[in-house]
Amino acid sequence: MTVKIVTDSAADLPPTLAEELGITVVPVYLRFGDEVYRDRVDISEDEFYRRLLHDPIHPSTTQPSPQDFATVYDKLSRDADGIISIHISSKLSGTYNSAVQGKKMVRNQCPIEIVDSQTLTIALGLIVIQASKMAKSGMSLQQIVDEVGKIIPNVHLLILFDTLKYLAKGGRIGKAKALLGSVLNIKPLLTVRHGELVPSGQVRTRSKGMGRLLDFVNNATEIQDLAILYSTTPDEAKSLVERTSNIFPKEQTILARLGPGLGVHGGPGILAIALRGKGLP
Repeated sequence: MTVKIVTDSAADLPPTLAEELGITVVPVYLRFGDEVYRDRVDISEDEFYRRLLHDPIHPSTTQPSPQDFATVYDKLSRDADGIISIHISSKLSGTYNSAVQGKKMVRNQCPIEIVDSQTLTIALGLIVIQASKMAKSGMSLQQIVDEVGKIIPNVHLLILFDTLKYLAKGGRIGKAKALLGSVLNIKPLLTVRHGELVPSGQVRTRSKGMGRLLDFVNNATEIQDLAILYSTTPDEAKSLVERTSNIFPKEQTILARLGPGLGVHGGPGILAIALRGKGLP
């Protein structure tokens, strides 16, 4: 018996890594008109980005239902001392609230803790990975919840967008709306503060944007985990892995891909770095 770890597909965990660590990922729903897909279950990243660029219908997303979470919790609770379910910021998605509702539907007595990560994508992934490692080490549910609470403020994320067009289309632009009036061809950088996407500057070229991502790593201290994320440019992401290897071991760096659930809002050309350490973007 042990503590089970649950997250949602907005964590953008590489599927092989999630499986290896025993993390259960509840998929977000993706809609192209009347067609509904489960993120990374019914549609691959390659197929999604092809359709995003060429399909006349712009997709939308829907959070997992409370029943989706209740089904997962019920199944896991049969072999668990406890469940910790860690999710994308409640200010960016209704997923956290669905998980809370799902917990109420479970009749089993297994304790379940729902945690708002206050972040998204692979930054959320880093938190979930640490929770899994704690569970494997034999820590109790309450110990893991307490430690995750300490980790969340030390996980930082910087995202280079090729365009804010998709974020605006999806209605998730938030405080980054001020950048929409910028000069054409500006590449915006966003970070997460208090669970919301906020501007962190802008650059004129892709190469300068990559430079800013590198500066983000260089300016951080006591880095314990590092992840590099891309949507459609794997070569750029691999280049960042190499270029950060003098700061953090590349064999320990996680290379992840922005999945359909968040790719709807990020679009092609996304590059991001998430790290656990000290220093703000």
